[in-house]
Amino acid sequence: MAQSIEPNIADLANGWLKKYKLPYKLEQESVNAEIDKALFDYYTKNGGAGANRPDAKILLQDKNLDFFPVLIEYKGYKDKLVKLDKDGQVENRTSKNESHFKNINSFAVNGAVHYANALLHHTSYTDIVAIGMTGHKDETGKIHHEIGVYYVSKSNLGAGQKIGDYTDFSFLASKNFDAFIESIKTLQLSQEELEKLKEQREREIDQSLVKLNNDIYQNEKGLGENDRVYLVAASIIATLGIPGKVTPLEKSDLKSSTEKGYRDGDLMIKKIESFLSHKELPDEKRNLIVRTLSNTLLTENINKVQDGESQLKRVFAKIVDDLGIYYKIGLTTDFTGKLFNEMYGWLGFSQDKLNDVVLTPSYVASLLVKLARVNKDSYVWDFATGSAGLLVAAMNEMLIDAKNTIKSPDELAEKEVQIKAEQLLGLELLSSVYMLAILNMILMGDGSSNILNTDSIKDFDGKYGFGRTDKKFPADAFILNPPYSAPGNGMNFVEKALDMMNKGYAAIIIQNSSGSGKAVAYNKRILSKHTLLASIKMPVDIFIGKSSVNTNIYVFKVNEKHHKDDIVKFIDFTNDGYTRANRRKASNNLKDTDQAKERYQEVVDIVRFGKSKLNIFTEREYYEGNIDPNNGADWNQSAPIDSKPNLEDFRRTISNYISWELSSLLKNQILGKLLNTDKAANTESVLLSSNITDYELTKEETQALENFDNLKWNIFNLEKLFGKSTRGKRLKSADRLPGDLPFITAGETDEGFSAYIGNKVEIFPANTTTIDMFGSAKYRNFKYGGDDHIAVIHANKIPKNASVFVTASIHKSSYNGQFNYGRNFYTKDADALNISLPVKDNKPDYKSMETIISAIHKLVIKDVVLYIEGKKKELTKLLENTNA
Repeated sequence: MAQSIEPNIADLANGWLKKYKLPYKLEQESVNAEIDKALFDYYTKNGGAGANRPDAKILLQDKNLDFFPVLIEYKGYKDKLVKLDKDGQVENRTSKNESHFKNINSFAVNGAVHYANALLHHTSYTDIVAIGMTGHKDETGKIHHEIGVYYVSKSNLGAGQKIGDYTDFSFLASKNFDAFIESIKTLQLSQEELEKLKEQREREIDQSLVKLNNDIYQNEKGLGENDRVYLVAASIIATLGIPGKVTPLEKSDLKSSTEKGYRDGDLMIKKIESFLSHKELPDEKRNLIVRTLSNTLLTENINKVQDGESQLKRVFAKIVDDLGIYYKIGLTTDFTGKLFNEMYGWLGFSQDKLNDVVLTPSYVASLLVKLARVNKDSYVWDFATGSAGLLVAAMNEMLIDAKNTIKSPDELAEKEVQIKAEQLLGLELLSSVYMLAILNMILMGDGSSNILNTDSIKDFDGKYGFGRTDKKFPADAFILNPPYSAPGNGMNFVEKALDMMNKGYAAIIIQNSSGSGKAVAYNKRILSKHTLLASIKMPVDIFIGKSSVNTNIYVFKVNEKHHKDDIVKFIDFTNDGYTRANRRKASNNLKDTDQAKERYQEVVDIVRFGKSKLNIFTEREYYEGNIDPNNGADWNQSAPIDSKPNLEDFRRTISNYISWELSSLLKNQILGKLLNTDKAANTESVLLSSNITDYELTKEETQALENFDNLKWNIFNLEKLFGKSTRGKRLKSADRLPGDLPFITAGETDEGFSAYIGNKVEIFPANTTTIDMFGSAKYRNFKYGGDDHIAVIHANKIPKNASVFVTASIHKSSYNGQFNYGRNFYTKDADALNISLPVKDNKPDYKSMETIISAIHKLVIKDVVLYIEGKKKELTKLLENTNA
């Protein structure tokens, strides 16, 4: 019972319970064995800390004979009714997604909602009423009280929703209770609220899975990689239950007996068999699941009893305690996909298979489903199902569409059954992953009947796998994240699936090298029968922590040959609005920092309807072009970039390096000389120090600027012009010795100059160009060292001014927004870079380049002179005023 309660507050509440003839019990007394046990177990598990049981418990029944537990918590303090977070939800989780015991212990509603979640987790009840009550006496001795009444259920993911405002407990009286329950049924969370809750719950799942896996891995010896997967699958299936048919397996049901047929593994298998039988899975599928799980559950070691308990019971308890709440509230997430993504590092895959088993993030899975135009009538298949995350996303989309379009409750119920049983098909070869796919679909409401443990390339004939094995699956939507080690990076799966379809659409996420040369033969055959509608370049870090491959999504229209004039929509989606991290202890490694949800919807709209739907995306990120059906390596195009520099581009390059030279001179006391009246230095002395003296244009230079727009240009490859680029080596700040060699790294501050060093490093010559990790090009008219964040272009064999011109052309092509911390510019990018240069007789016209740069150089000098003269006048006037 909560501490420091005003006795009069408890008396007031208990008086109402008696007045309205409510069958209440104090925490020490029994109201219902299942409820009492769940609360007691929870209290015991937490050692009593932060887990006090509620002050009163009631179990009420409505006119439909449905039972509703009611949990009541009292607090005898003012302003301690409820603590909400910034989103208006009961704040029972910390920023680290841990139980917020301070709030739970201090606020009445928070405590009641906390206990209600314990019932969601450990009982079969899915709808619970949580009541918090506070009260205090004023200076006259009068009691003032507040009541908070909240609904905690599967439908609101255990978060709790305020039901209404009440001044006593009469709403629980038998004559009012049915109306109260009806008011509960009208409560609905907005889609936005539900999405926020789902995101929070999914973050909690991640942390719980990490904790569980580490616990089993470190403390439960003798369990192989697959055993851990099968134990989780078996434990969850055994505890699901089917109302009125199969009771969930409880921890107390496992007695750790050594009697044959009654060992913990025997009891779990019996419960699983009963569950699968009532789910009406085909015999062949049911037998396969039971046989696979039995290989782990019935082994001697896992059932061996030590200290009165088997290892199986101990692991079962950990799984149920850590994960039960999440699958019992019906969270529509790729639950087992998250589980497997955490555990796959421990599974016995060879190194070249690691990229083949990564989880497709749920938001990417949803994007694929929408791009494939899945609706309630679709028949969706996946030829490399993995943990079934894509099929889960498809099923959710189909069910949502059915709910939004079918108004008859009976018809809707029939359609939901059909979707789950008939309209989804997945193929998975790896047995451990296959079992997770089965579990995932069962958790999401079945739909597992057509998940097949078979080789989709060699053995699949396009037919239903169970029940109707003589009937073709009428697929009209194909979604896929293939194993990248497969032929053509996985395009072999795409070819086979599309060729087995008569109509529809497909969306696949795959290594983008498959569209630029690694799968030419497959691609040409695919285009001879099907149309490529869109190519979407994805962020490099969507599989962060698991894989760093560059991926594209390709969208196809099935059974319609691609023509060379067909428009293909090329979308640069590298900025998808999410910022990702890979920190184990972070509360949230995925943050919407730039309209992520809106961006994902806009991609769907653009692919479907075209340029008219451009809103967030710029025309630089969206490009409509053509591909050659007989090429097969031109699928990864981007919007054409104007690589021809203009006069302002040259001015930038010249201004930057002159600015750096002058700033270096000023730092070497020239400014001090300017201010010293005994050693007066004029502007000319500064310019002479940097070889800047002439800023009057010659006739030739004037004419070069006037004729700039009439120059002829060609495209040149950088490597072919100047040879392979090179790069420096990493030199940490702490390891740098003082010296006189400029050391260059990435960045715009001081033109990337970091320090003067004395270390023995490679010295790059003057009259060269550096390109940093972001693609920013800068001219260097001095010898320097550089770290591994810059590529050096060796254009020093051409005259200085021509080299400056080349630098501006490089920057125009390389600094295009596609390079960042996640995707650095490397020497290989420099060698592949194409730039625009003026030509004469089809060769670079370096003479014209020299003249143009000489002219712009003088214009920049003139600006510098005027600036310094102005500053000198200001300083002179300041000195005069000071002396006066």
